[in-house]
Amino acid sequence: MRCPFCGEADTQVKDSRPTEDSSAIRRRRFCGSCSQRFTTIERVQLRELMVVKTDARRVAFDRDKLARSVRIALNKRPVDEERIERIVNGIVRQLEASGETDVKSDDIGKLVMETLKEVDAVAYVRFASVYRDFREAKDFEAFLGLMGEAKLPTRND
Repeated sequence: MRCPFCGEADTQVKDSRPTEDSSAIRRRRFCGSCSQRFTTIERVQLRELMVVKTDARRVAFDRDKLARSVRIALNKRPVDEERIERIVNGIVRQLEASGETDVKSDDIGKLVMETLKEVDAVAYVRFASVYRDFREAKDFEAFLGLMGEAKLPTRND
């Protein structure tokens, strides 16, 4: 592993332990060249996923981009960081388990929507507003009207 501070290719692992949900290994590393310490996180990757965009472009799947989107939707909601990690890990596992290397961006959005619908109604609406490209207040009204009858989780559930 290359040192992020000085670029030295030879670094030493000082400590390894699984993350809380055992989905990754957290390693503390030391650079003998510049004496800096840093942490790396290693995850199992079952296959190299490619995202097929709506305009047919193919780009490499970016787990961090998915995690950022989920965090934005859940910003200031009563969901802790550990739960967010489990949500992201679950979505990634579903994508990898599908057996496909090419995944449509629309399918990823639907998976996130389904997951957020079960976790937090406000986050679900936030994500939907971006995913479905709401332009006006009436777009929110129409979406909320569709949700009206559905029982979505609230803080009191």
